[in-house]
Amino acid sequence: MSELTSALLTGAIALAVVLHLAWLARASRNRASAARAADEASIRAVIPDAVDVSDGTAGVATWAGSWKGERAQVRTIVDTLATRKLPTRWLSVSITEPVAVPGIFDMMMRPGSPTTFSNFDHLEHTLPKTTALPAEAVLRTDRRGVAFPQDLIAAHAGVFAEGRAKELLITPKGVRIVWLLAQADRARYGVFRQAAFGDARLDPALLEELLEAASSLRHAINRRERQAA
Repeated sequence: MSELTSALLTGAIALAVVLHLAWLARASRNRASAARAADEASIRAVIPDAVDVSDGTAGVATWAGSWKGERAQVRTIVDTLATRKLPTRWLSVSITEPVAVPGIFDMMMRPGSPTTFSNFDHLEHTLPKTTALPAEAVLRTDRRGVAFPQDLIAAHAGVFAEGRAKELLITPKGVRIVWLLAQADRARYGVFRQAAFGDARLDPALLEELLEAASSLRHAINRRERQAA
């Protein structure tokens, strides 16, 4: 094989590789765009006036709107922290209305490594826990010596029995529930380092269930506070 032929062959192989990588990148963008459109359709099935308010943070998409007269927020988060064996996709559902609590109440299930969706690790004070709450839960707050209505919280924490609920956050500004949507495909991530989540999509019924749980807990806390006043 002459030097010219060898150079042409090498150039052709390099061009083929570049074109293939460009095709893969475009296909990945198309899949991501289709998945985001499907997520938005699912959210608007539950929150018809939902608006995309994402701030451009990589792997995070946020929608805000109103649900049954209350302000609501839905967020999906792709967590790719190196401390995790596999990237994880989380669903965060919030009712962003006032709650009569004296500070931050953060219940994290099986806390083991840092997360990208929570400030749980930065809360300084661990709370004693009623036995009515899940055994795997750890409670933290930002204020020493405050009390929270754990009996009410436990009565409205049924979604945590399913094993996929990760966090319950209650603050004076609202209630948030974080749910495990999916973990990345192990084979694809191991070979290509791509966080692909297969057919994992937002289920409108799940969104409705989490919004109802957050809203009913908020109303129960505020109702007790009014009765005690």
